[in-house]
Amino acid sequence: MIRSLGIISIWFFGLVFLFAGININEPYLISLRGLGAAVLCIASVVVFIVLIRQGYWSGRSVANRLLILLWCLPSLSILYAHASFEVRKRNVLQTDVVRAHILGQHFVVGYSSFDEVVPLVEKGLIGGVYIARHNIAGRTVEALKSEIAALQDRRRIAGLPPLIVAADQEGGIVSHLSPPLTALPALSTLADLPPNIRAKRAEDFGRTHGQELSALGVNHDFAPVLDLRPEASRNRFDFNTLINQRAISGDPAAVADIGLAYVRGLDAFDVGATVKHFPGLGRVRADTHHFSADLGTSLAVLEASDWRPFRDVLAGSKAQLMIGHVTLRAVDPDRPASHSKRVVSGIIRQKWNYQGVIITDDLVMGAIYNHNICAAVVEALNASVDLLLVAFDGSQFYRIFACASEAFGDGKLDMAMLRDSERRLKQTLPAD
Repeated sequence: MIRSLGIISIWFFGLVFLFAGININEPYLISLRGLGAAVLCIASVVVFIVLIRQGYWSGRSVANRLLILLWCLPSLSILYAHASFEVRKRNVLQTDVVRAHILGQHFVVGYSSFDEVVPLVEKGLIGGVYIARHNIAGRTVEALKSEIAALQDRRRIAGLPPLIVAADQEGGIVSHLSPPLTALPALSTLADLPPNIRAKRAEDFGRTHGQELSALGVNHDFAPVLDLRPEASRNRFDFNTLINQRAISGDPAAVADIGLAYVRGLDAFDVGATVKHFPGLGRVRADTHHFSADLGTSLAVLEASDWRPFRDVLAGSKAQLMIGHVTLRAVDPDRPASHSKRVVSGIIRQKWNYQGVIITDDLVMGAIYNHNICAAVVEALNASVDLLLVAFDGSQFYRIFACASEAFGDGKLDMAMLRDSERRLKQTLPAD
């Protein structure tokens, strides 16, 4: 069997299995967890047994013995990774109440298991949950509605503020709860209509989303997208951002008009809007889900074009702002905007005087997660970012919270910034 497969193939797959075992907790390998990890363990044990039975250990070849040892390692590495995760999880769940409440209000977390997220909700380790496609897949609206209501009940029993319950329901290709919610076209389909008609239609879109989300128990919509539509064709390595399909228009005035009307529609049903993705993805070619990205445009050009919709909608509504993981080179070439004090505090808070809630784009994105995630968390909170989003892989919350908790214990978090953030959250987030 072994010889028919080829010794080189056995080495290759052994190294692949080992790599997977070592990195099983990483976001890119999320599909291998659970059953996938069990299959990897069983397969590596089977290969190990076959190698032993075919005499690879009894021979004198050092290479053969090393091959057997290689196939021992995937199972051991998976067990070690699992144990490490459980230890970190236990430590986070044992966070003292004061620290948990101070830090927890700043996290919005995606989840797959109700039982997994309940302790985070009850202990105040998170301030909100993110509802994704997998939360509704194969389920009825009533089932998800009951689950969200149960989480809010647990919150009330614990004497904590209501949860933020957020979703990505933009319309078009990013409509994570459709079906079963109504599948509306993208707001870009309204851009060429006469101004009065497009505003009315955009508000109707917002009302439809607002009514359905509110009925489900979702109180925040991560929409509308205010990035300007790019002129260049799509980058073939843009697998997820796809801003050319999600942006409303390349005309700042049209984007602002449609965006503001859509926000009014959400507001009618007490669903908060979150405009995204400042400082803008329209001029960015790289997909920040996987790669670092720079924005080299001058501030004068950005202020006159890309940033006009953001300023207009924020000034004319109670919308929150989502800040993306693009490096604004003219302001802070050393870090993405999402954790740059020069961008968040310097431009948004001071220059624009925006005192609403700012949330990061998902921290489980390559532009952030593939670098120093702990530094990003600390710098974001110290820059006056209010909410940290951990969406794609909610299990990364334990690592990210541990970063914040360690910084808190070491006195590296700006307590004045955290107090200001707590005030903003209390003023703008859901009330009982």
